[in-house]
Amino acid sequence: MMEPHFANRCISTSESSVESASYPPAAASSDLAPRIKFKRLDKTARHIMQILDKEAVENVKSQREIPDIKPGYIVQLKVVIPENKRRVSTLKGIVIARRNAGISTTFRLRRLVAGVGVESLFPLYSPNILEIKVLDKKKVRRAKLYYLRDKLNPLRNK
Repeated sequence: MMEPHFANRCISTSESSVESASYPPAAASSDLAPRIKFKRLDKTARHIMQILDKEAVENVKSQREIPDIKPGYIVQLKVVIPENKRRVSTLKGIVIARRNAGISTTFRLRRLVAGVGVESLFPLYSPNILEIKVLDKKKVRRAKLYYLRDKLNPLRNK
């Protein structure tokens, strides 16, 4: 009677454990490259993306100085406005939020324009931001300062 070819895959007590554990014969496996087993490919891909993300952040930080920006800091930005001609605009405001996401890290800046509060969202590592200067550091106890939308803007007195 013919035995099915997958019978070698199971471990039995009658055979030696070395013979039963190695399903492809040892001679055939020496010719091929060792096979890498990934249990969960989505985790492996995520890990590779994290490594690439860290390298991109280090690359940007080596090209220009980026200060540590936290909520409550009053900052001045020099931003290139990509229009027909590239002009540099200077913005001054208070950082009310920061979202950490590697190279996609963003911060939200609240400023006064003609007496009206305006919020802008900027990528921290954007090539359009030429310079970031920290003017003042306010002491805050929150990570998100959205309550400043309702109150008087702290930039009014400066």
